Amino acid sequence: MATASLILYIDRSLFARRVKDNRPVEQRDPGWKLFGKVPPREGPIKDPKKVQKEYETKSGRGGPGNPTSPRQSVRKNLDFEPLSTTALILEDRPANLPAKPVEEAQKHRQQYEEMVAQAKKRELKEAQKRKKQLEDRCKLEESIGTAAQTWNQEILPNWSAMCTSRRVRDLWWQGIPPSVRGKVWSLAVGNELNITHELYHICLSRAKVKWKTTPASSAETETEDAGCSDRESSLELIKLDISRTFPQLCIFQQGGPYHDVLHSILGAYTCYRPDVGYVQGMSFIAAVLILNLDTADAFIAFANLLNKPCQMAFFRVDHSLMLTYFAAFEVFFEENLPKLFAHFKKNNLTPDIYLIDWIFTLYSKSLPLDLACRVWDVFCRDGEEFLFRTALGLLRLYQDVLTCMDFIHMAQFLTRLPDLIPAEQLFQHIATIHMTSRNRKWAQVLQALQKDHERGSPVLKH
Repeated sequence: MATASLILYIDRSLFARRVKDNRPVEQRDPGWKLFGKVPPREGPIKDPKKVQKEYETKSGRGGPGNPTSPRQSVRKNLDFEPLSTTALILEDRPANLPAKPVEEAQKHRQQYEEMVAQAKKRELKEAQKRKKQLEDRCKLEESIGTAAQTWNQEILPNWSAMCTSRRVRDLWWQGIPPSVRGKVWSLAVGNELNITHELYHICLSRAKVKWKTTPASSAETETEDAGCSDRESSLELIKLDISRTFPQLCIFQQGGPYHDVLHSILGAYTCYRPDVGYVQGMSFIAAVLILNLDTADAFIAFANLLNKPCQMAFFRVDHSLMLTYFAAFEVFFEENLPKLFAHFKKNNLTPDIYLIDWIFTLYSKSLPLDLACRVWDVFCRDGEEFLFRTALGLLRLYQDVLTCMDFIHMAQFLTRLPDLIPAEQLFQHIATIHMTSRNRKWAQVLQALQKDHERGSPVLKH
């Protein structure tokens, strides 16, 4: 009976807004019920708003002293009354059905009030959550604006005098505002190679000539060319990797606004350093610089970054020096995370399995872009040591998960890190990493291991 009541009401009230029919009753189309036709009701169909008004009057919410108005219909403090639901629950049964018992009417009214209370509570909770998110975003934007003003007005004009001060280093650790990030990176990386804008354009011109004169080659030929002493032939490899660079951004793909810029910088570099050429991973580094610097300045920073000892060792695939870096990393790994280090050793998980990708791209491929930029901030300040410190911070962040995994799952996890990594939490873990071992700092440990390697010591063997 209750089902028939609901269906009848929905049919006649919620979906019955139509042009008034002035035909005589006997000429009108017959009404419908669940299992057949019935004569139409001659009485007027109640409008949901009238039902709501009647309910408010009965419950003391309406009346002469509380007239309805458009202004009053606006929800305040998240109060609301869903009209259709009210009508469905409180509407009396059709005339051809028995009236609701008092107990059933009270039960329906109680259910309605409970439903409204739960809806209010849920919406209030969601509103509070949105308010908290908005407040956090406003605070973040305000702090970024204040920091940008400090960098622009105080630090950058007096860079040489202030860049090493404790205050600036603390601001650096908190993250450089995006509006000044490129300028700070350029100053911090420097230009030891003395590259000019003119030199960039000369290298770019050479690359364009090379593109025109180099015929399209097969994948096998490209792979062979990548190993030649003159690696200008690796220009063709660039085209394959550009489309794979930050594909989710869609700005470096064919037709995107930065496709040609990225192509130009990578091509110019292969002509500037034919002994290095193009190596997979370079496109991510160049792309991050393009997002923060003008084209020529991005090329200058790119060439100087790759000229650092660690990057040059990896991009020139200097196996002995790469093993030295891995061994130095393991010294600090065992010092900071002995339990996880022992677990890795037990499962024969060596650093090269996950570190190569992290170091090659300076984390720009492995971490979310905004987090990778923040890692770059401190890397530009502290140098290569921070790359390995970040690696230890990541291992510390996920050590509880990793200690429960076998070799395969650890390798899969570390080569494809989670998409959502809490920045503040990661940097808190990085801050707890001590880059000293037996009173020796990173550079001293690395130098000692290099000497051991020159003497033929087996310390570098995994």
